Amino acid sequence: MKAMVLKETCPLYENPKPLTLTEVPQPVPGVGEILVKVSACGVCHTDLDEIEGRTPPLVLPAILGHQTVGTVASPPPKSGRFKVGDRVGIAWIHSACGRCNFCRRDEENLCEQFKATGRDAPGGYAQYMTVGEAFAYRIPDTFTDSQAAPILCAGAVGYRALRLAGLSDGQVLGLYGFGSSAHLVIQAARHQYPRLKLYVFARSEQERNFALQLGASWVGDIDETPPAKMDAAIDTTPAWRPVVLALKNLEAGGRLIINAIRKEDQDQDWLLNMDYPSHLWKEKEVKSVANVTRTDVVEFLRVAAEVPIQPKIQEFALADANTALVEMKASKIRGAKVLRLD
Repeated sequence: MKAMVLKETCPLYENPKPLTLTEVPQPVPGVGEILVKVSACGVCHTDLDEIEGRTPPLVLPAILGHQTVGTVASPPPKSGRFKVGDRVGIAWIHSACGRCNFCRRDEENLCEQFKATGRDAPGGYAQYMTVGEAFAYRIPDTFTDSQAAPILCAGAVGYRALRLAGLSDGQVLGLYGFGSSAHLVIQAARHQYPRLKLYVFARSEQERNFALQLGASWVGDIDETPPAKMDAAIDTTPAWRPVVLALKNLEAGGRLIINAIRKEDQDQDWLLNMDYPSHLWKEKEVKSVANVTRTDVVEFLRVAAEVPIQPKIQEFALADANTALVEMKASKIRGAKVLRLD
């Protein structure tokens, strides 16, 4: 089968073509696994983190991709959950131990043995992949394969961030960055909290205009001051600057959710601008999002179908994955980028 393969980690500016189209053996499903013929796979900022070494794959060469949609090609023996031809999705969570305290209380995202699709196990930048049937999800008929792909990670992790924000209807939520995840979060937030005020901070005018189209109450550049203090904020950027700015714009008792697996270090000096009275006093909170659980994915697929959420997507051929990644690195984003496999 064909796959886009990462052979070594490196900064993207040094090698703008880190993935190579390669012929590799088709995977064979193990016990409890299904073989999936991939039709679409979303391109995520976490893929950049893997390529550039901030959260590198366990083994190289590696096949990235964790927002995968396809059809079941070979179910395991005695399986009653899926049959050949069923449409399924595969998300960032590839497996967890199922036995530890975290797993037992539905916090498998914090499991020490958490394994990630496309990092710790081969992902969806390929024609076929395998996954445990317990970690595959039925895709609602509401969505095409390409539309469903970003819902599985950008959407699910954004939904987790929204839940962790602890909002009540009528409050103010700020979104820092308006890429793949935030453009789905804003649609879910408006559905769940009809009177919520939504402030969006984004660098590009195109992103700000897109946010207005999706129902933002106010938009501004990253360093602009919003019309009122925010009860909560979600940061989806790879930078530190929005973290400091968001904390300053929080209301007393407000909560900042950092929705990023890693932060890039080129603007770490912004942390030196923090001072306790302006940024943290009056019981402000900072909470990170770590991975997703299966419950997050299942619930968000349901919510997304109810709304229904309308993902904005830009499709690329599998062989053009490097182009999609370079555009994402350069913040040429409106919605989500998806690899489409024939």
